Parts: sequence; structure tokens; C-alpha cells
Amino acid sequence: MKRYITSLFAFLLFINTNAQNITDTWSGKVHISAEKTLDFNFRITKDGKNYMTIIDIPTNRVTGLKPKTTTFNNNTLLVDGTNLGIKYEGVFDTNTQKIKGNFSEGGNTIPLILERSKDKPKAIARRSQEPTKPYPYHEQEVHFTSKTANVTLAGTFTSPKTNEKHPVVILITGSGPQDRDQTFVGHKTFLVLADYLTRQGIAVLRYDDRGTSASTGIFSTATTEDFANDVVAAINYLKTRNDIDTKNIGLIGHSEGGIIAPLAANKTKNDIAFIISLAGTGIIGSDLVYNQVISMRAFPVPDEEAFNKTMRKAIDIASSSKKLSEVKSELKLLYTNEVAPILKPMLGSDKKTEQVLNGLVEARTTPWIRYFYNYNPADEYAKIKIPVLSLNGTKDTQVPAKIHQEGIRKALEKAKNKKFEIIELEGLNHLFQEADTGKMDEYSKIDQTFSPQALQIISDWVLNQVK
Repeated sequence: MKRYITSLFAFLLFINTNAQNITDTWSGKVHISAEKTLDFNFRITKDGKNYMTIIDIPTNRVTGLKPKTTTFNNNTLLVDGTNLGIKYEGVFDTNTQKIKGNFSEGGNTIPLILERSKDKPKAIARRSQEPTKPYPYHEQEVHFTSKTANVTLAGTFTSPKTNEKHPVVILITGSGPQDRDQTFVGHKTFLVLADYLTRQGIAVLRYDDRGTSASTGIFSTATTEDFANDVVAAINYLKTRNDIDTKNIGLIGHSEGGIIAPLAANKTKNDIAFIISLAGTGIIGSDLVYNQVISMRAFPVPDEEAFNKTMRKAIDIASSSKKLSEVKSELKLLYTNEVAPILKPMLGSDKKTEQVLNGLVEARTTPWIRYFYNYNPADEYAKIKIPVLSLNGTKDTQVPAKIHQEGIRKALEKAKNKKFEIIELEGLNHLFQEADTGKMDEYSKIDQTFSPQALQIISDWVLNQVK
């Protein structure tokens, strides 16, 4: 009888263990609105005792996200992507064979139910401007080290098929963990830009941000200055190559990349020949964040003036030089007193409100944002003597052209730089697409990845600098 019970127990344990086997491809869908959904794919594997997860978000054409760790204990799955600023936590239901949990990015948390994929992941539709192989130029996978953080950056180097030494540009991505193509909401902006420039006779180096795709390191603890150090590493790598004109190395930065470029240039000794800022900012970060919070708020408030004052105070607290623990404590108290009464009627419970408030506190106190609050790109542009081209679209709702172009202009005038151009491109949004409204929810609906007019202006300007 004892043997029978032992055998039965082992059999039930075997069934239970297999029921809890989560190594598989899991899929989930989140409804953002009546018209927009996000598709997620989680590929969970196991090597010995350790789990590993690769996350794809096909809707946004994001692939190969590699969270730091994955654990599965007591039917609870925790995918720790703090290296990328994301997290997923869910409970495996042995009856439904589903994982019910929440996906978090920054201060935003959304419910996400994962099911075992029955079909192959959907193919990601290509945009019409994306180039197809074979390319009429050389393409090489490269790696180089950012010594200040001991991270290895992986990228792609493209160059024309001639024996000449070509001018070269380094593409610098915008905020958030970006791959070398700056893949975002279905578009590969830097792939299109690099392809166009290389066909015009300009070599291009683009690379995955640290901690993203094939690059090592941790993204979530890095600041704008850390990313500038990575650009310096890219410059040093290019200087070792004998197939480029090392006197004509330029930087092209989009959005945050536009404020990293002058910082990186000022860290080098006359290594950079020119800078192009694409939708880069020209004011101190705390003012930019405040302007975006006010202009892009997604919910109504009973008293606009009072809400705006609260947001200003929150940013002042978060950008202060106080200890992090003090900052978080002051922020939580402010949000509890001033923001919770607004959010609770919309969220419906104290628990959800508490979760959102905690998320806001964390989002407002990351190493990156704390540095960004106090960084003013105008201070760096005021030291720049080399040629600068600053482009913005008139329909950019994230970085409105007028105020930021004026900030860059005044800084370059302060530097007595007579080799700059400030251009506003009519009808283009933050991604340099021809747009109707310029709002973020429109980006993915537009097939065009990069305005042909903007591409030509960039290329012509670079070639004019290296004559």
C-alpha cells in the first residue's frame, strides 16, 4: 500500500510539474483603445535551472528585448527587465493554462494575459521606404567597447563600394532603449536614414543602445552623459578604421540624440567635423518635461492652474539635489495629497491608485530622468564652433520647433558660431514623417518612415561640409 501511495504521489507530482512547465512561446494582446492594440510575444526558455525570456512587440516592430532575469516560483512568473525599464509579473493558472499579470514600463502598468502560442508569430509588415537586400554598398557587423562602463556596443557599419576614404556619420538614438535601426511604432527610422546616406557616398555607423539587442550593459541605470560616453567610444572606434576620412566624422542625433551630440563632441579633441540635430531640444530638461506633462496630459483635471502648479512642484522636488529617499518621500506625499483625488474616480480603487502613484514616483526618480532634469543642451551648444544643422518639423508635438530651435540658435550665437543653419520643415512630425496632426498616435498609421525632403536636406548638407 505504501508503494502504491508513493507511486501515485510521484505520478501526480509528474503531472503537476509538467502542467507548470512554462518554457514555450506565449502571446498576449492589450487593448489600448477601441482602435489600437499591442501584441506581445514572450519566448521563455530554460538553461539548466535558469530561465530566459525574449520579448517581441510586433505591433511596434520591437524585437529581441532581453530582460535581465526571469524567475518562476510558486506559479508566479517574474520577468525582470529593469535593465530596459520594463517588468512583467503574472500568476500561472493551472486550470486555464494562462498567465495572468501586468506589464509595466516606467510609471505605466497594463494588464496582460499570456497564452501559449498556437500559431507562428505574425510576420511584421515592412514599410515602403525600407531597403531590401542585396544593398548596393558594403554592410558590416561591428563591435566596440565603451571603456567608461565596460560595455560592448554592437552595430552596423555601411560604406559605399569604392576605394576612396569616405566621410562618416554616427547615428545617435532618441530616448528609451533603442536598437540600431531606432525601431519604433512600426518604423525603422535609422535603417532608412543610413541606407539613404550610404547611397549618397556617406559611410554610416549605427549601434544598439547599451543593454539593448546585441549590446551589453544595463540601460536603465544610464544617463544622457553615459550615452555621450558611448558616442565617444564609437568615435574612437571609427578612428581605427583605414577606410574612412577621419577628418570628416559627423554626429546625427534624433530627439535625445540631438542633445547627446554636442555633449559628446565637447568630450573629444577636435574629432568631430559637424553635428546634425533632428528634433533635438534647446532648453533645460526640467522645463521640457513640465511642458510635455501639461501639453500631453491624457485626462481632465478640475483645476488647470492648481494641477500645473502641482506638476511644477513635483519636477522641482524630483530634480533637487536631495537624497533619493527624501525625494521619493516628498513626491509620494505630494502625489497622495494632490493627484490621488483626481485619479481615484478614474481608476476606481485605492489599490490601483496606489500602484499608479508608486509608478509615478519611480518614473520621476530614475538615474536618467534625474540627470535629464538638470541638463541644458544650450550649455553644450554654447561651446560648439563646428558646423551645426538643426532640423525640426512644424507639426512636432513632442519637441515643438519654435522654443527649441530658438534655444539652440541663441546658444550657437553665444558661441559666435557662424556655421549653423536652423530649419523648420513644414508639415513634418517628431519622426520627420509628413503628418496631419503630428500627434504620437498618428506615427504608426503613416506608411512613410522619413520625409524624402528631409533626407535630401541632410545628405546635401553633409556633402557640402566635406567638400
